[in-house]
Amino acid sequence: MFILLWAGLVLWELSGHVHLVMGWLGVVGTLRACSSCYGLAWCWGNSQGMFILLWAGLVLGELSGFDFCAIDSEKRPSENLGQVLFGERIEPSPYKFEFKKKVDCKPVCTKSYNTNKPEDKAHLDFLKKGMLLNYQHHWIVDNMPVTWCYDVEDGQKFCNPGFPIGCYVTEAGRPKDACVVNSDFKDKDTFYVFNHVDITIHYHVVENEAAGARLVAAKMEPKSYKHTKVEAPDCTGGPMYLNNKFSGELKIGYTYSVQFVEDKHIRWASRWDYILESMPHTNIQWFSIMNSLVIVLFLSGMVAMIMLRTLHKDIARYNQMDSVVSLVPRSQVPLEDAQEEFGWKLVHGDVFRPPRKGMLLSVFLGSGTQIFIMIFVTLFFACLGFLSPANRGALMTCAVVLWVLLGTPAGYVAARFYKSFGGEKWKTNVLLTCFLCPGVVFADFFVMNLILWGEGSSAAMPFGTLVAILALWFCISVPLTFIGAYFGFKKTGIEHPVRTNQIPRQIPEQSFYTRSLPGIVMGGILPFGCIFIQLFFILNSIWSHQMYYMFGFLFLVFIILVITCSEATILLCYFHLCAEDYHWQWRSFLTSGFTAVYFLVYAIHYFFSKLQITGLASTILYFGYTMIMALIFFLFTGTIGFFACFWFVTKIYSVVKVD
Repeated sequence: MFILLWAGLVLWELSGHVHLVMGWLGVVGTLRACSSCYGLAWCWGNSQGMFILLWAGLVLGELSGFDFCAIDSEKRPSENLGQVLFGERIEPSPYKFEFKKKVDCKPVCTKSYNTNKPEDKAHLDFLKKGMLLNYQHHWIVDNMPVTWCYDVEDGQKFCNPGFPIGCYVTEAGRPKDACVVNSDFKDKDTFYVFNHVDITIHYHVVENEAAGARLVAAKMEPKSYKHTKVEAPDCTGGPMYLNNKFSGELKIGYTYSVQFVEDKHIRWASRWDYILESMPHTNIQWFSIMNSLVIVLFLSGMVAMIMLRTLHKDIARYNQMDSVVSLVPRSQVPLEDAQEEFGWKLVHGDVFRPPRKGMLLSVFLGSGTQIFIMIFVTLFFACLGFLSPANRGALMTCAVVLWVLLGTPAGYVAARFYKSFGGEKWKTNVLLTCFLCPGVVFADFFVMNLILWGEGSSAAMPFGTLVAILALWFCISVPLTFIGAYFGFKKTGIEHPVRTNQIPRQIPEQSFYTRSLPGIVMGGILPFGCIFIQLFFILNSIWSHQMYYMFGFLFLVFIILVITCSEATILLCYFHLCAEDYHWQWRSFLTSGFTAVYFLVYAIHYFFSKLQITGLASTILYFGYTMIMALIFFLFTGTIGFFACFWFVTKIYSVVKVD
């Protein structure tokens, strides 16, 4: 039986991480039948003569850039849409071993360098740069990450789903990153290459199945050996070092060892547990989520109590005053008292006046509704486990497919509100809903892809994939948007509880705190305060390629964000109405949407404080993709604020008596 073990090397130059992905088992020959196997849980029949071939691939830069061992004779597997969008590529690799057959110090290849040759010197410089920036290999086997488990403080063990390609000891003799694990790494201004790996495959014998087995864990330990005999290595001696000022000839021999260990305690269904339990930020997540939840619930209670008590008194006074006015001549009612106490009722004839730039606002609301439903459904499926890290690329694939299929709600909402704003250019409204926001995102993405093409990166999206995305957009999303807009315009306009006066009411001079800009700036603080901790882990998963699996936490934060955006916008909207400022439509959208500005500021802080990105192209890529995320976040949060404020205004003006 001949088994192909696929792998990929992900070289992400932006954050300084190399990801060697070993995974996706494919079988050539006869695979033993197993009725209880799920997904990629292979049942191995005869344990003899099973030949495993390791494959590798890369992202952002070619594998030859680091001059690692490579093979060109095998065909690379295909990736799904999500993997292509994230830039994951899979290429063949020459690692080979047999199941249940122990391997000791088997050579893979030998790389020879001569610093007098420009090409060899360039390879060595590139390798040293990768070690200096702590580039890492990430491997997967049977869709399981190959982890490097080591002891940390308090006697706990941390399992890192990656290991560095090497490390560096500074000119002052201070070891950086992984150089602290070995006391032999002590030469100043020297690089140490991890050219050997000890791989341990843990498997579980399938019950009630003769000679069947499943992989339940894959662990490794990186080592550095300067092989005395490169052709026949024995993995002894000192480490493989490379002085920063080295010149001359150098040979680096890459080797590996493999052993198989039967583990009767780990079941296949729980094989990810040992990785997730070792994540150091799990406890931090629980603490931060509970702390944030308590604060938000407390503030929500305070806001709800103030709003309900105040509104209840206001409505009671208004209705009582209407009863008094019906018996007492209006001229005998003190005008100052009415002006002071009944601010928000005084603008009942203008509160539903169509806003300026109603076309643009309605288009933003349609796109925001589309994004809101997409995020909600994606997170819901992720919480159910359908989009776990084991399903690589599934999260992005699900989001893109949902966005394409949700064109109908976008067109319906945009058309419905545009009609309620008194708009008549329905064709322009539909076209802008179809192409404005998606066009901005696609243009940004296309420019970023051009930069990747120019840099010769394998992370650049192929032309065929771009055509496929355009086909999804024009052939599915646009027609669905037209269908939604058709029903939105066909439906009667939104009926408001009060009539709008023909002559606009003059807005009195506002204090500093009731002006639009201070209110908008203050409105985004509370929602951002609830999500910034999650933002840190999300940005780590994107730019530092750390595993993100806490979708339950993320869904809870999503709910908290919706609540806080709604309450903050309602509260500020009430204050502005009391100040007789009835321009609430754009202000409610921008108040919640300003959270995206805080997100952008945080992303800039993250760029300078957490990442080691060098080069103009990489910097442009970071901020280009960040702008896409900020725009999506702006539309998403702004739509939440508008709908919350729309519901609030409609509710309070429907329960008071108006002449």
